Amino acid sequence: MGERDSAVLRDLAGLATPMALRVAVTLGLPDRLRDNAMSSAQVAEELGVSPVALELLLGHLVTLGVLAQGTEGYRTTGYGSALCADAGNGLANLLDLNTAGGRAELAFAELLHSVTTGEAGYARRYGQDFWADLAEQPALRESFDRQMTHRFRDQVPQIVAGYDWGRFATVVDVGGGRGTLLAAILAACPGVRGHLVDLEPTAAAAAGTFRACELGDRARVTAASFFDPLPAGADAYLLSDILHDWDDEHAHRILDRCVEAAHPAGRILIVEPIGGRRGETAMDLAMLTIFGSRERRVDEFRSLASAHHLVLDTLTDLSDQRCLLEFRLGTS
Repeated sequence: MGERDSAVLRDLAGLATPMALRVAVTLGLPDRLRDNAMSSAQVAEELGVSPVALELLLGHLVTLGVLAQGTEGYRTTGYGSALCADAGNGLANLLDLNTAGGRAELAFAELLHSVTTGEAGYARRYGQDFWADLAEQPALRESFDRQMTHRFRDQVPQIVAGYDWGRFATVVDVGGGRGTLLAAILAACPGVRGHLVDLEPTAAAAAGTFRACELGDRARVTAASFFDPLPAGADAYLLSDILHDWDDEHAHRILDRCVEAAHPAGRILIVEPIGGRRGETAMDLAMLTIFGSRERRVDEFRSLASAHHLVLDTLTDLSDQRCLLEFRLGTS
């Protein structure tokens, strides 16, 4: 192995840069320095942090091109402005160590534990699982909802256009978040009625989405867990980016609820990145360390579903990131 290869691997393994970017966002440095250049002493005084240590952080951010240093002090560059809270790309919400996403990614420090045991590293680091944290800390729940809404934003048109949603009279969006996807489906398919199930306060936000889209007469919301009984008798039960957040035991419980609620001729629709097809290897490790799960492959979905007498009918590539697996209820 040559020196160049060693240098590349060293850079890939380095933790200084990813943590420096996260700390910069957590401290609000890109926003603070976007319009007015400031000295490190001024910033340190405003933030109440160590001046000497902050100077080291600012120096690395200059090396990265996130900040520029001039005679008046440090200023956010055009490149660095992508880290500002209002950049519209979701990065600040994802990287801030006080948000659900930023906090969750620190579970990667427990990757060895996860690989050794197959269990999530999140609970080992924080003393309880990811979902318990969200239940106890409303600010984390709100930041997670924002992250999920943004992550899906560019995918929604492709998901709606890539499948015949209009063939169903009723769709239950199980764990449907703030309702962005279901609202788009209903807007594109005037003959479809929707019912979203999610926990409060996410359910309340979804109701607001449907009102804003003037879908109140065709969209219902129930504040509940998808581990509880679901609205019964619908033609389709949609699980969008749900199962990859759970290990097999909990995934079985979710599918149980869908099957017991579905119309006999109903469908269970799973929209997710599929391992080996649309899933990314880095996301596999994120799902492992945070949730003790993974981006399941098609055969793994078949195996998971067969325990519920579900038969895979079709597999559709919706976008470069997600597929749709359509399951029908088979004979028991």
